[in-house]
Amino acid sequence: TLYNFIRLCLEKILLQCILQSRTLSGADAINALRPFYFAVHPDFFGQHPKEREVNENSLKRLNGYLENLQKPGFHSFKPTQLTFYVREREPNSSNVQESFSASGFRAVSFTLHTRDLLSTVLDILNSCSLSTEHVQSLNVNSQPHKEAKSTVNRPIKWDKTYYSFTGFKDPEEELEQAQRVETTLISWLDDNEAGAVKKLKKSLPLRKELERLKFELSHQLQLSDIRWQRSWGIAHRCSQLHSLGRLVQQRPEVLKNVKGRTVVFTDRSGMSAAGHIMLGTMDVHHHWTKIFERLPNYYKLQKRLLFLEDRISQLLGGIQVIYIEELQPLLTLEEYYETLDSFYNKLRDSRLPFHPRSLRGLQMILESDRYAPSLHEFGHFTIPTVCDPATLQWFIFAKAQEARENLKRKEEMMITEKELIDTSTEKFSLDRLYKEPSVSSAQMIDCCKRLLEESLPYLQGMHLCISHFYSVLQDGDLCIPWNWK
Repeated sequence: TLYNFIRLCLEKILLQCILQSRTLSGADAINALRPFYFAVHPDFFGQHPKEREVNENSLKRLNGYLENLQKPGFHSFKPTQLTFYVREREPNSSNVQESFSASGFRAVSFTLHTRDLLSTVLDILNSCSLSTEHVQSLNVNSQPHKEAKSTVNRPIKWDKTYYSFTGFKDPEEELEQAQRVETTLISWLDDNEAGAVKKLKKSLPLRKELERLKFELSHQLQLSDIRWQRSWGIAHRCSQLHSLGRLVQQRPEVLKNVKGRTVVFTDRSGMSAAGHIMLGTMDVHHHWTKIFERLPNYYKLQKRLLFLEDRISQLLGGIQVIYIEELQPLLTLEEYYETLDSFYNKLRDSRLPFHPRSLRGLQMILESDRYAPSLHEFGHFTIPTVCDPATLQWFIFAKAQEARENLKRKEEMMITEKELIDTSTEKFSLDRLYKEPSVSSAQMIDCCKRLLEESLPYLQGMHLCISHFYSVLQDGDLCIPWNWK
């Protein structure tokens, strides 16, 4: 409507006036971005590991961008593309703490190319469709910093002929060109290889220490493996292993039941749905000790859980119930048992007419935050715990043949992926080549095939991670997007 058009124009003019007349402090920027942080914070994506990891990586890069803007004398900048999963708002909710829907989220991508905090904050909020009204009421500085007193606060907009006549560069044209220029793998490696090598060399002693600690503890406790749920730095991981080592020295008797198990350092303590011992990194030795003391009880519950999976399989024609760590939320054993028990009771009461062993060889996972069944590209069914039994029966029958084909394709894809990783590691003399869990096998295969067509001497001896973004990790790992240009 005309009214809305006029209102939008006025808002745009008002924001331009704010940009021209005010500057924003770092504390003001944090306050202004609170709705954004609330919408994308990884802690709210505990049930969605892929989305959580994407938001964690994007927040690190965003924080780096904001820090650079606050450095004295900072002038040069590079457009930074970010992707966030933003939690959906409920349309009729007035309470900020309750205004996000538990049913889903949306992906938002945008490029930062601004040179000041205020315009950056406004760009972020607008890109995520979040209100900017609160920014106008912030107590921002009405005067520019002392260092900037000599500069003109009001930008002058010259006619295009001025730039063609004088030979000066048009700032608007420069900005448009910067936005159009897409980062390429070669140019990014040119700019970042030296810094990554420096960080990697600095981390080498810690990496050796990490391997030594991991080997000694695994051997001493006869563990199957030691893992980390999240991508903590090497120093952080060493600290966690040192902490476990101290507990072994102080209370060796409580660790007698860990033989053959996998220990995972994560956000909370307990036993995972996959049967791994979880040690919360924020917990003290007292909490860890209690987990080790409870292991016999956890093992009993795990046997009951396996029995439930077997009973569900019998009711569904022999389809195997599985739990996939990389694709499912990190559930405790108790949480997963409750999920299985609820689903089993619903199936038992419905008495679905599946022929015994008719679906043998097929696989399914259970998820509590979905409402419709689906078939994954890897061949397993994703079944919501609230799924109507009749709908479930129809969907499995209709997709059974496609599921078998997908499972066969998965085996072939996994072999191809491993071969390409080995070939790429050897060709580029990489110390390590790996991918983030949010990168699929198909994406990894496509990435490696294209890498093998290139000559990349920069990568010799490096740790290369295939991700969704360009970044250099604190320990020198190079991260490149799988769909690099």
